Amino acid sequence: MINSIFVNLPVKSLKRSVDFFTELGFKFNPQFTSENSTCMLVGDNIYVMLLEHERFTGFIDKPMADPSTNEAILAFGLNSADEVRALSSKAHELGARKINEPEDLGFMFSWGFEDLDGHLWDLFWMNPEHVQ
Repeated sequence: MINSIFVNLPVKSLKRSVDFFTELGFKFNPQFTSENSTCMLVGDNIYVMLLEHERFTGFIDKPMADPSTNEAILAFGLNSADEVRALSSKAHELGARKINEPEDLGFMFSWGFEDLDGHLWDLFWMNPEHVQ
């Protein structure tokens, strides 16, 4: 089975993206960082590679998706509804686009944002007693 995940995201400006995510509390692995890419630590064995466009397209043989469209939503579970509120609110304060209103289903709370490069982040908390 898979033991880790690396999500690769194209970014216009690595510095701008690193500044944004640093303000949100994320850390970066200097071992996997260069002038045009970095490895953001998201959780245990969960990483997001931020790659400037030229570096990103060097891995693929087809055009990079237009950021005004969407192919995926990154969904990340947090430890509490309060953490979801805090991280989403902070992202909005830092210039992320608000993509929806907070959704409280009782057993689950979610709220998200579109980062500075158009990637969608859905943050959620789910009551562990509800999951079978």
